[in-house]
Amino acid sequence: MKKRAGQIINRIQLTEKSTDLGEANKYFFKVAPNANKIEIKTAIEELYGVKVDSVNTMNYTGKKKRLRTIRYGKKPDWKRAIVTLGEGDIDLT
Repeated sequence: MKKRAGQIINRIQLTEKSTDLGEANKYFFKVAPNANKIEIKTAIEELYGVKVDSVNTMNYTGKKKRLRTIRYGKKPDWKRAIVTLGEGDIDLT
């Protein structure tokens, strides 16, 4: 079953580091943890209408958080994709 682009790309991440790398045509996205690089590339090209040169991904483990009792909870794991666009493409932010 093919995933839709909205299921793969959760949101664009606007951080201090991402705005600095935006000048180099690199943008950060929070993506589904089970998405691979090819799916991320096609989803970005479909949603934003740009040409993607490369995709790098990083997996993050959710932080351990203490509840009001002795028990601990955990925030969900998530995945970040750094997408490099071709020269002359539009600004995504």
